Amino acid sequence: MSTMISSRLSALRDVMRRESIDAFIFPSTDPHNGEYVPARWEGRKWISGFNGSAGTAVVTMNDAALWTDSRYFLAAEEQLRGTGFKLMKERIEGTPSITKWLGMKLSTVESPTVGVDGTVNSAASVNRLIAELRAEGGITVRTNYDPLDLIWTDRPSVPQDKVSIHPLEYAGERCGDKITRIRAALKERHACGMLVAALDDIAWTLNLRGADVHCNPVFVTYLLIDSKSVTLFVDRDKLTPEVEAYLAAEGVGTAGYGDVGKALERYGEYNILMDEDEINYTLYNIPACVKVAGPSPIPALKAVKNATEIECFRHAMLRDGVAMVKFLRWLRPAVEAGGQTEMSIDAKLTSLRAEQPLYKGLSFDTIAAYQEHGAIVHYEATPETDVELRPEGLLLIDSGAQYLDGTTDITRTVALGPVTEEQRRIYTLVLKAHIRLEMCKFPRGASGTQLDAVAREPLWREGLNYLHGTGHGVGSYLNVHEGPHQIRMEHVPAPLVEGMTVTDEPGLYLASRFGVRTENTLLTVPYMETEFGRFLGFEPLTLCPIDTEPVITDMLTSEERSWLNGYHRMVYDRLAPHLDAGEREWLARACAEV
Repeated sequence: MSTMISSRLSALRDVMRRESIDAFIFPSTDPHNGEYVPARWEGRKWISGFNGSAGTAVVTMNDAALWTDSRYFLAAEEQLRGTGFKLMKERIEGTPSITKWLGMKLSTVESPTVGVDGTVNSAASVNRLIAELRAEGGITVRTNYDPLDLIWTDRPSVPQDKVSIHPLEYAGERCGDKITRIRAALKERHACGMLVAALDDIAWTLNLRGADVHCNPVFVTYLLIDSKSVTLFVDRDKLTPEVEAYLAAEGVGTAGYGDVGKALERYGEYNILMDEDEINYTLYNIPACVKVAGPSPIPALKAVKNATEIECFRHAMLRDGVAMVKFLRWLRPAVEAGGQTEMSIDAKLTSLRAEQPLYKGLSFDTIAAYQEHGAIVHYEATPETDVELRPEGLLLIDSGAQYLDGTTDITRTVALGPVTEEQRRIYTLVLKAHIRLEMCKFPRGASGTQLDAVAREPLWREGLNYLHGTGHGVGSYLNVHEGPHQIRMEHVPAPLVEGMTVTDEPGLYLASRFGVRTENTLLTVPYMETEFGRFLGFEPLTLCPIDTEPVITDMLTSEERSWLNGYHRMVYDRLAPHLDAGEREWLARACAEV
């Protein structure tokens, strides 16, 4: 791998030299600013060899560096070894920003130029980059060139998978009604129309699904909504006759994927909302008309699940819980018998989910991390790293599935046999953090940032912390990561309201030793209304026992024990009717009171 990356860097620098570009920046995004992207736009992965979902690679004539967050520090360090890339740990004291680093590296270059592909960087990110590099000594930014088109000779094409209709029995609201609500939101902002680039927003709006992005049922497209018409920009080969008829009946016109720029040039209304955090720099700067600044209204609409979606989530979580119980019952005896590895148990869990009705695939690649691998937050076993499981220690399993009626995301850390006192203590502290958030009550409209400290307090009290977020929204047979709300330390102002899904996933990671994380997907629900306003709480949607074997029960308060016992009663009551006698017996033991 290191030789291959060195060869790619050499080819890139040859192109940069011919184009008089002194540095080039490769983000993790695509033209739609997605978190997970089709293979065609995995340029950062291709140039650096680092395959995490988040990171930015920067290459100069003499240096190369990659910035990523704490989830990937250990994985990135391993993958970048020998490639010529230096790991830059984001939000760690002493790590320079990309622009500060470029300012230092290009300080001796006369009239330096930094290149970025304007089609895969958001308008907001490029505008920030231009301002910051100007402050670093007048460094110029070029946005109209993509060297990968020349040096990535076997670059994948834009996906051509077929689009499908998401039935109303799962969506709960017609496409036309959603567009009416979007137009009402635009009118409140005095906008005549908007360009939508986020693939999950388009899929949700039109009640369509696709298969263009790994584990995410979306398709590559743009959507232009104005006061009188709606146009979907998509390669026509992706549309079946059934989908074409459906779109026509819903009043949605179609045009080629590559025609969106021309349509913006011809846009005839007075103004248009273009979210600069969503729309790429190239499209954002096409001369069209007056732009209305502000975020897209669609994520906030999509985040609040309707009654049908909520009921569908319950059905999906029940079937997912059945698969998880079958898996956990099988796990320890299989490990004790020998021959099981991280990859083999991943395959077993996937096969059990695939047996469930309405299963469509995984919602993300499973993390099956044994002992020290559990300390790598986003570890993914490969043939080179795969290890055999032993009847001792902790196994962290973070997994989820896509069902036609919902998306699941669950993490359980399981004792495969005897565990150390340190592992029990860390496991119990993480469980306390998880329960604190589950029990939290808060005013309607509070932000996830305000709630984040509730989960972390038991850990902070012990001088412990984790650097990833505590929770994110979950899509309704859509992307497993959904905003605009999040629960995390960094300021995220989006308010929490009833009907939102959100995960609860605190963790602790001890490098080279082990990691622990416990995660449920929750529904935000009404709690009470007083003279001080409306208050909300959380209802767990995930149905799966939490391993109580490693718990130090004396560390739990009576309220925490009561919550855990109540959760397990609910899990048993809901899952037991769908299990055979042996599975019910196992579940009864797993859900026994502590």
